[in-house]
Amino acid sequence: MTRLAALLCSLLLLAAPGLATAGEKPLLTLEEALAIALHHSPLIREAEAIRDGAREEITATRADFLPKASAQYGYARLGEEPFQRIGGVPIVVGDNDVHRWDLSLSQPVFTGFAVTSRHEMAKIGAEIRELERQQQIVTVRQDLRIAWFEALLAARLNLVAEDNSTALTAHRDNAAGFFAQGLNSRNDLLKAEASLANAVQERERARAASEIARSRLGWIMGREIEPDRILEDFTAVTTRPLELQALYDEARQHSPVLQSYRMGLDSLNHAITVAQSGYYPTLAVTGKYEQNGSDPGAETNDYGNDHNASITLTAKWDFFEWGRTGAVVAKQRYSKQALTERQREAEEQIRLAVKQAWLDLQVTENSIAAAARGREQARENWRITNLQYQNQVITSTEVLDSRTLLSQAESNYYRALYGYRIAMARLERALGRK
Repeated sequence: MTRLAALLCSLLLLAAPGLATAGEKPLLTLEEALAIALHHSPLIREAEAIRDGAREEITATRADFLPKASAQYGYARLGEEPFQRIGGVPIVVGDNDVHRWDLSLSQPVFTGFAVTSRHEMAKIGAEIRELERQQQIVTVRQDLRIAWFEALLAARLNLVAEDNSTALTAHRDNAAGFFAQGLNSRNDLLKAEASLANAVQERERARAASEIARSRLGWIMGREIEPDRILEDFTAVTTRPLELQALYDEARQHSPVLQSYRMGLDSLNHAITVAQSGYYPTLAVTGKYEQNGSDPGAETNDYGNDHNASITLTAKWDFFEWGRTGAVVAKQRYSKQALTERQREAEEQIRLAVKQAWLDLQVTENSIAAAARGREQARENWRITNLQYQNQVITSTEVLDSRTLLSQAESNYYRALYGYRIAMARLERALGRK
C-alpha cells in the first residue's frame, strides 16, 4: 500500500505543471507588461479625465437649445406710502411693504447660428480629446515595446560581456601556466592580463546598462520589476516587405495626431461662425408670471392686480461696435491659418519619422542574416584559435584578437536582432498603431 501511495504521489507531481516548474524563475510576458502600463499610466488617466470633461461640455452647450426657467423674489420697505396728487389732493396708491416674485421661461429663437456652432465645437472638442487619449495609448504601448526590446538587448550584451570576461580569465590562466613553464614570454601574459582588465570593466558597464534599461522599463510600466522576474524573449524575427508610400498613406489617414489637426480646423470653422454671429440680430421669447402685494406671499394688493402674466418677443441687434466683430472674425481666421501651418509641419515630422523607422528596418533586416553568419564564423574562429594556442602554435595576441572579433560579432548579431523589433515599434508609433 505504501508503494502504491508513493507511485500516485509521483504521478501527481509530474502531472502538475505548476509544481514541475516550481524551481524556475517567474516569467513576465510582454502582454502582461502592456496591461500593467496601460492601467498605471498617469498620462492615459489624465487624457481620460480631460476627455470626460470635454464630454460634459457637450451637455452644457446642448442646454443652450432649451428654454431656461428662472425665479425671482424681492421685498422693499418704503419710508412713506406712495401717493399721487389729483387736483392737488394726495391719494395713496400703494403700501409701504412691497413684496414681488415672478417666474419666467425664456427660449432663444435665433442667435446668428452661435448656439449651433458652439455645440458642434463641443462635440469636435470631445472627439479631439478622445484622439489624444488614443495617442497616449499608442505612445505608452510603443514606448514600452521599445523599452522592452532595449532591456532584452542590454541583457544579451551583458551576457556577451560576462562570457568574454570568463573566456579571457581562462586565457589569462593558460598564459600564466605557460609562462611558469617557460613556454611563452612575459609580454604574452601581460597582454592577457590587460585584456582581462578591460573585459572586466566592460562587463561592469554592461551590467549597469542592463540594470538601467530594466529600471526604465519598470518606470514605463508604472511599477518596479522584481529582480527575479525573467522578461519574455523574442528571438525569432519574421520580416515582411513594406512599401514606403503605403506607410505614408496609412500615417496620414490613421495617425491620431493628424486626425486631431483636421478636427481642429473644422472646429475653427465653427469658431468663425460664432464670431460672425455678431453681425446678426438675436431673437428670444420670454414668458413671465408675476405677483405683487403687501404680504410675503404677494397675494394681497388693495391698489391693483396682485398677479399678471406676459409673453415678450425681444429682438436685439448691436449694429455698431467700432469694428469689434470684424476683429474677432479676423482673429479666428488667423488662428485657422496658423493651425493649418502646424498641421503641415506635423505631417512632415510624421513623414520623417516613418521614413527613418522604415530605413532602420531595412538596415536591421539586411543585417540579421549577415550578423548571424558572422557570429558563427567568429565562434568557429575562436574555437580553432583557442586550440592552436593550447598547442602553442600561435601567440596570445591572435587569441585576444579572435576573442575581440567574437565579442563584437555577438554584439552585432543581437543589435540587429532586437534592433529590428525596436525599429518596428518606432514605425508603428509613427503610424499611430496600437
